[in-house]
Amino acid sequence: MTARNSAHRLTTRVVHAGQEPDPATGAVSPPIYQTSTFAFSDCRQGADRFAGTEEGFIYTRMGNPTLARLEEAVGSLEGGVDGLSTSSGMAALCTVLFGLLGAGDHVVGTASVYGPSRVVLERDFSRFGVQSTFVDTSSLDEVRKAMRSTTKLVLVETPANPTIVLTDLAGVASIAHDHGALLVTDNTFASPVLQRPIEHGSDIVIHSMTKFLNGHTDVVAGMIVPATSELRSRLASAHHYLGTCMDPHQAWLVLRGLRTLAMRVRTAQDNAARLASYLEAHPAVEWIRYPGLASHPQHELAQRQMDGPGSLISFEVRGGVDAGRRLLDHVQLMTLAVSLGGVETLIQHPSSMTHAAMPRADRLAAGITDGLVRLSVGCEDADDLIADLEQAFAAASAAAST
Repeated sequence: MTARNSAHRLTTRVVHAGQEPDPATGAVSPPIYQTSTFAFSDCRQGADRFAGTEEGFIYTRMGNPTLARLEEAVGSLEGGVDGLSTSSGMAALCTVLFGLLGAGDHVVGTASVYGPSRVVLERDFSRFGVQSTFVDTSSLDEVRKAMRSTTKLVLVETPANPTIVLTDLAGVASIAHDHGALLVTDNTFASPVLQRPIEHGSDIVIHSMTKFLNGHTDVVAGMIVPATSELRSRLASAHHYLGTCMDPHQAWLVLRGLRTLAMRVRTAQDNAARLASYLEAHPAVEWIRYPGLASHPQHELAQRQMDGPGSLISFEVRGGVDAGRRLLDHVQLMTLAVSLGGVETLIQHPSSMTHAAMPRADRLAAGITDGLVRLSVGCEDADDLIADLEQAFAAASAAAST
């Protein structure tokens, strides 16, 4: 089967997208084209490829067969055109910003978006005359109020990092398009298994493929999936000139990881549902945010917009930041590390780690409290994960009393 125009369901396409046997050798695992440049048959062919009148590869910064397989696969799963693979998730975001914004333009963004995504706009793109306003995009009224005549992009992350707040994609898309702006959605937390933003009106989807799409904590990579060929052409120019392409071997690793995406996402989600119920009932937990719980403020939106609540949980331990740190210092099975979406469970403290560069006032306004703990649930046995939390809560309590 091909990645596109397939009648197969998404779970089947995840396994086969970009994985067609090599036409030259029949190899079931796609080859890695570990090359910087490609030979032309004659001078005319080289000229035609540079002029764009003949398809074909020129130089890996501008395209490569291994990258092309991955770009077609993720584009297909997201329901867009072929993607543009990048060296990291931040490279994907910066390529979009560089390719679509200019001096005097304005961006509206999710207040609790991944810390570096916000910082690069407020600290770096502002130096070139790009303004940005960050609001609670779960409120359509807040989004409307933030829009200006100069707004060119609305950047949302849903579920948001690390607050697990959801944004109504169809509602925000309508607002953005009414103002002549594009909607860019970071779909890293959900993956196309659980959410496909283009179906809800997003113009561009970005991913840190470091996370769920690869899933094995051994690759740093990103992806941009435009909804249209016209947008892809605009972004491809920035992609080529910025040099944000990824390495062919890394692309092959992501292609390999992609084959188990549906299984990994659903196993981790099943585990997260059990851990969320455990944490919600635990007397040491002040509050918890998980879209699969009826107590989540946007539980209904999650059911309507997503095919599942995912495997990211945020919670706060009673006693604030010190109590949370004691808990993190006493986990044994879970890994104290940033990132998410791997087969192993990771736990971290955003206000001192991933979002430390944000001013504290901005963090608090975005709902990132000092004691917030973010849990990326993996594919271990759920009983073992619960047992690890149980012993960590007990050890943290004992440490607090000494």
